[in-house]
Amino acid sequence: MQNEESLVRRAQQHDQEAFAQLYEEHFDKIHRYVTLRIGNEMEAEDVTQQVFVNTLQSISSFKWRGISFSAWLFRIAHNQAVDYLRKKKRAAVPLDESLASNDSSPQLVAEDKQDIEQLLQATKKLTEAQREVISLRFTSGLPIAEVAKVMGKSQGAVKALQHSAIVALRKALSVADDEDK
Repeated sequence: MQNEESLVRRAQQHDQEAFAQLYEEHFDKIHRYVTLRIGNEMEAEDVTQQVFVNTLQSISSFKWRGISFSAWLFRIAHNQAVDYLRKKKRAAVPLDESLASNDSSPQLVAEDKQDIEQLLQATKKLTEAQREVISLRFTSGLPIAEVAKVMGKSQGAVKALQHSAIVALRKALSVADDEDK
């Protein structure tokens, strides 16, 4: 397997195979990120495809200057999700039930649905920046340095946002758990 820099350089030279490999390597993470940002699985597929169309159109302008290709790609995804949400004029970002477990046990499915609902309610109490950090860190698996580049913030600011988001989520989920007892 070739390294990412080599693949990007080949894709910049219009190598379709190289771009296809980049697409395969990044599609799932970008799709999960977009799905959580916009809250709709079907729409997320369209938005994710648009992210890669935009990437293909602008890959020749990508430069290796302190930002990784994946951070650049997540920035495109972020912008595409923001554009989508502006068009839809949504205030909240609901979680799609299709993100729940595909387990066949009705009890587990019901428990997963309840957990997702509790998480949705808890995330509504976060700021937009906190939701963004949580999504990039934990659903997309990006390291703090990459999240900082995607969000255009310092690593310290990202760490602070992550910490405050986790504390707020922990508190909100603890209250919800106490109410269920």
